[in-house]
Amino acid sequence: MSEILKYLSVRFQATNKTYTFSTTDNSIVNGDGVIVETQRGVEYARVIADPFDKPNVSMEIKPILRKASMEDEIQYEKNIVDCKEAKQRCQNEADKLELGMKVISAEYTLDRSKITFIYLADDRVDFRELLKILASIFRCRIDLRQVGTRDKAKIVSGIGPCGRELCCARYISEFDRISINMAKNQLLALNVAKLSGQCGNLMCCLKYEDEAYKDLKKGLPKLNSYIEYEGEKFKLTSMNVIVRNCKLENREHAIFISLDDLLKNGKVLKPNEKKGN
Repeated sequence: MSEILKYLSVRFQATNKTYTFSTTDNSIVNGDGVIVETQRGVEYARVIADPFDKPNVSMEIKPILRKASMEDEIQYEKNIVDCKEAKQRCQNEADKLELGMKVISAEYTLDRSKITFIYLADDRVDFRELLKILASIFRCRIDLRQVGTRDKAKIVSGIGPCGRELCCARYISEFDRISINMAKNQLLALNVAKLSGQCGNLMCCLKYEDEAYKDLKKGLPKLNSYIEYEGEKFKLTSMNVIVRNCKLENREHAIFISLDDLLKNGKVLKPNEKKGN
């Protein structure tokens, strides 16, 4: 009887990224630890979902080496503890050399043949001397990798303004481009301090509802447009596309109407028709 190949999504704790691997071991289920081989070496990962059919991707899907044994689990936990000490040791040596770098994490491969240090720095760092020192201390391959502030927030984690763990630390694998136009599109106050996350960049969650707002705003006049409504000329000063209402103002008074009423009974004025409001 031929073995049935199945596919599993696994996540690496250090990077919080999810990848697909294959296996014929039917004993591996959601929540199990597994041993896989990546570009960095032999690593420990955890299965985060039930098996699924072959994904529609052209790249080669690597096999899971084996289900993690008790010895693997113990070694993995020991590596986590030792990495904390390694991180501080690396930072101390970098400070001695005055390299101006902030080490934010360290990670061993499962077999400890390699250790990766992730750091922040304002400029490019010449770490050749540091590399020699670290190799003599840890006696394994050393990888020094510079990352940006978004990656730091993902690794360090924290609590967002919503009161929940940062999205990047919890489930985001790849960062999308976030622009201030997304905030404008959602009619948010353009207060950069309030729109920025712990990384100092615009919050990733601005993208979540962006497409929905674009759909809701289709066919609507632009904010600050001039409108003729019931024989008077107004300026469209605010609108809420969720509850479907808006505010029209002129020098005499302000009124609140529904967006449906605006579309049915209002007329967007051309530039030469704006006078007299």
